Formats: sequence, structure tokens, C-alpha cells
Amino acid sequence: MELLTIGAFARAARLTPKALRLYDELGLLPPAAVDPHSGYRYYAPAQLDRAGLIAALRRAGMPLAEIQHVCGLPPDAAAEAVDAWWRRVSADTKARGRAVALLLDQLTERGTTMSDTTFRYAVRCETGTARDSNEDTAYASGTLLAVADGMRGPGGAAASTAAVDALRPLEPADAPATELLAALADAVAAADRAVRAHATPAHQPVTTLTAILRRGTRLALVHVGDTRAYLLRGGELSRLTQDHTYVQTLVDQGKLSLAEAGAHPQRALLARALGAGDVEADLALRTALAGDRYLLCSDGLATVVDPEALHAALAGADDPETAVGRLVDLAYAAGAPDNIACVVADLVAG
Repeated sequence: MELLTIGAFARAARLTPKALRLYDELGLLPPAAVDPHSGYRYYAPAQLDRAGLIAALRRAGMPLAEIQHVCGLPPDAAAEAVDAWWRRVSADTKARGRAVALLLDQLTERGTTMSDTTFRYAVRCETGTARDSNEDTAYASGTLLAVADGMRGPGGAAASTAAVDALRPLEPADAPATELLAALADAVAAADRAVRAHATPAHQPVTTLTAILRRGTRLALVHVGDTRAYLLRGGELSRLTQDHTYVQTLVDQGKLSLAEAGAHPQRALLARALGAGDVEADLALRTALAGDRYLLCSDGLATVVDPEALHAALAGADDPETAVGRLVDLAYAAGAPDNIACVVADLVAG
């Protein structure tokens, strides 16, 4: 068998001789032979596959100790180990991202001088043209904005109302901003229990829920399902939530384009909802600025009015009442095939 010098093997494996010497010292990739006089290392061509695996794992950021473990496994077990490691890394990255976002929000808030703020808001909740009942709930106050969309039969309206009502004990503004997310998480669990309480032997209602809780310029956002929250800031409209639907999962996996998702027959099939099982809510803490305009709405608005029209209606209205009226008119102009829940709120100095 013809052996390769360390230089030739390094070029073939796209590694450096220094890296090969390190892998030898660690027992990851010992050479096939070592010259007893010069100590020069030689490698077999068959070792290139292992070298390629080590190089790929290093590029992915896997620590050498874990690489050593993976390299000692058969292919199927190695694949499972790499997948498990990546899931851990992804979870840690998300946690770090949340920590950084919170830090940035805190630093931004230190430069904000608003000590007394409130929401100036308007609310509409319409049945639409194709429904004979309204399962949506919309609510707003100076500290809480919420929209819920109930479904699965006659209990839907009660479910959406129960979900929003479970948040209302959080409205008093005396709790510190640092406890917002924990309070919302507890309230979501209470909302899920309240929705389940409306179950009958023949029927288990479910509901979506999207809400914003304010303490000064600190906002806590909670989201489950396909109701949505948007922010208009500095003339730019951004979406603050991601739909928890089967179709959105396919989009995230690259199996479906956004255009295909909009026409998919199962686009309203929820992947998460209150009352549907173990609830997993998205929670986020944000810093608000004076002049921010927030829109919370059900899919009866978001799926029939395109983003450009939403943007124009929000940006062109002088006040929340006018904005809500324009948005509901747009939904009716598009046929209003579903219930329409809509909350628009401006953050203003109190």
C-alpha cells in the first residue's frame, strides 16, 4: 500500500500539517506509519474519509472531545450523535440570542426618557360576511393588548374570551418590568386551563392568542397560533410574530414557498393552540419607543389583506380609530370570509 507524506495527505484532506499533528496527539487521526529515525508521519489514502469527517465537524464548530466520540461510532450512531449535538447548539444559540436581545433592549431603554407612557388604542371585532357567529376576541387597555381566535365549533367564542380574560389580572402596572415574561408565562398556563375547562365529552375547543403587556417602555409579547402582531416604527412595518401553522412549518423547512403557502388548502391548520395539548408559547421582551404603532389581528384580516395595504392603512392614519376603520374596510373589500379581530395602539407619553 502506497502511503502519503503528511504534506500530501494534508493537501488531499484540506487540512494543515499542524492540524494533523494535533489530531495525532489526541488520538483522533494517528498516522499509518512513522519513520523511526526522522519521526516523519505517513498516512494511508483510506484515512481520507475519517480526515474529511473530522474537518467537517471542526468547521461546524464541534469540540474535539465530541469529535473523538463521534468518530468512534458506526455511521448511523454517528449521525444521531451529530444531530443531538446540533440540537443542543441550536437551543443554546437561541438562548444566547434572547439574552443578547434583552441586553440590547435594556441598553436602549437607558437612553429613553419616557417615564410615563400609555397605549392610545382602538378595537374592532367583526363577524365578516361568510360567518353566522364570531369566535374572535379583541381587547385593549392602557397596559394590555390582546387578540384571540377560537375555533372547533360552538366553544370557540368562549375559548377565545377565556384566553384573553386570563391575562387581564396582569393589567395593574405595579409589577416590575423584569417580571413581565414570567408573569405572562404563568398567565398563558392559566389561559390554557381556562380553555380546557370549556371542553365537553364531544368537543374540545381551542384558541390562538397574541398579546402585548406594557410596563412603561417595556413590552412583553406572548404568541400562540396564527393571530399576529405588527409594529410600525419610523414608517417601517415589521411583523413581530411567526405563525404556528402546518404550512409555516413546511415553509421553514424549505418544502414550500411563501407563494405556495398562501394558496395551500391547509394553510389554516394550526401546529400550536391553547387547549390543544402541551402549550408552547413564544415569549419576547421588547423596548417600545414613543410614536410606535402596534397592530394585533386575527387571520381574518392578515390573510385577506396584503402586507402593502396593511402598511399603507397603518402609516396613513392619524389615529388608531381611523387605522382600525381602514383595516376593517379592507377586509370587507376582500370579501371578509372570516371573523375579523383588530387592535391598533399607539404608545404615547402619559
